[in-house]
Amino acid sequence: MQQSQFFENALSDPIFRTVSQAAKNLNLESYVIGGYVRDYLLNRGSAKDLDFVAVGSGIELAMEVSQLLPGRPKVSIFKHYGTAMLKFQGLELEFVGARKESYHEDSRNPAVENGTLEDDQNRRDFTVNALALSLDDKQFGKLIDPFNGLQDLKYKILKTPLDPDITYSDDPLRMLRAIRFATQLKFTIEKDSLESIKRNAKRIEIISNERIVEEIHKILMTDVPSIGFTLLHQTGLLPYIFPELIALEGIEEKEGQLHKDNFWHTLEVVDNIAQTTHELWLRWAALLHDIGKAPTKRFDKKNGWTFHGHEFVGSKMVYKLFKRLNMPLNEKMKFVQQMVLMSSRPIVLATEVTDSAVRRLIFDAGEHIDNLMTLCEADITTKNPKRFKKYHDNFKRVREKMVEVEERDHIRNFQPPVSGEEIMETFGLSPSREIGIIKDAIKEAILEGEIPNEYEAAKTFMYRKAKELGLKEVNR
Repeated sequence: MQQSQFFENALSDPIFRTVSQAAKNLNLESYVIGGYVRDYLLNRGSAKDLDFVAVGSGIELAMEVSQLLPGRPKVSIFKHYGTAMLKFQGLELEFVGARKESYHEDSRNPAVENGTLEDDQNRRDFTVNALALSLDDKQFGKLIDPFNGLQDLKYKILKTPLDPDITYSDDPLRMLRAIRFATQLKFTIEKDSLESIKRNAKRIEIISNERIVEEIHKILMTDVPSIGFTLLHQTGLLPYIFPELIALEGIEEKEGQLHKDNFWHTLEVVDNIAQTTHELWLRWAALLHDIGKAPTKRFDKKNGWTFHGHEFVGSKMVYKLFKRLNMPLNEKMKFVQQMVLMSSRPIVLATEVTDSAVRRLIFDAGEHIDNLMTLCEADITTKNPKRFKKYHDNFKRVREKMVEVEERDHIRNFQPPVSGEEIMETFGLSPSREIGIIKDAIKEAILEGEIPNEYEAAKTFMYRKAKELGLKEVNR
């Protein structure tokens, strides 16, 4: 059903009149389509990415728009896809010619031919993303809505323009996009569409890991990421992406003893941390903090269910997971590994908050100590109000002790008060194991509180340790 509403206010930015004039100069029909229109109608604020469709050449339209704009911004052309892009005053403008698409079974890259606006709307992923506003002078701001996308916006429904089996099989990435949009917008995926994702889940295997991870990033950065991960689980997509998480699901009972379901616990932790930080890689750490529990789960008649060493095993699994998904094996990965490895340290410490334990925690976590504490606080998912308060009070004491210890001992980003060079010069040494022994002894003495983190105290301790090693000061 064709809508006849006009939304000139959506096109108040002068850039739309510029595109309209450029299209008129080339005798083309032009439209703004997709995310900008959807978000405007949802009152989600001004989008910075604008998608324009020309019935004709999108590349020619981009070139003409550039000529009309101050400074004639550079146009980036992607001939293979028939698209062009330019940046102007904080906006990213993408242009494409209206087109038909046909797909081969083993690829999401379509064969493309020129088409009408209707053809272009047919190929869109969801009805709410097929909404278009005309830029033609005579019907400027007219909504073109052949699939009742406006109604789907009203009722917060995600539905495909065509048969969902065709839409998802043609481009399986759309299955992840459906889940991502449902999570971001808090929409419901229409029943037939949801069932189609279940039927086509295996098709996700033809999608590159890079594109999959891009969607996972966006799901993780939503207000309630568990919505997305629950849908990934419900549709059968999760085993293809995160078998490590699937392995955490379930509760086992032996001799009347149960353990918690670590999969659903993990989703609670991710939601908790999403309330306190927008740091993507800390959210990744929350998602993966317990993945070592499946391979380390054991039942002991005396102690019940145990997961000894799950933090160490989990940190090793982080590397394998990042490598499998073609994610960067860089400092970001190392940060996630460190958070997983140390995820239980503050929990253990909270039962007995000693100066030396706090010093070691600060030393080992370094600049990431606050992130580690945020992760551990998010890990509290008990529904018992007394326990919840008790655990948070414990962590509050740890944080207070950290401030006290750091002010006194300056352990964060620790640098030895006595350098290796000074040890070499004092005792006439060339590089040798004795230097490392002395430096480690000084560090341990500071962390244990035997000496303050000060130069004179460390130097005195250096002489004492050197004497134990049979070293003598050289004459200078």
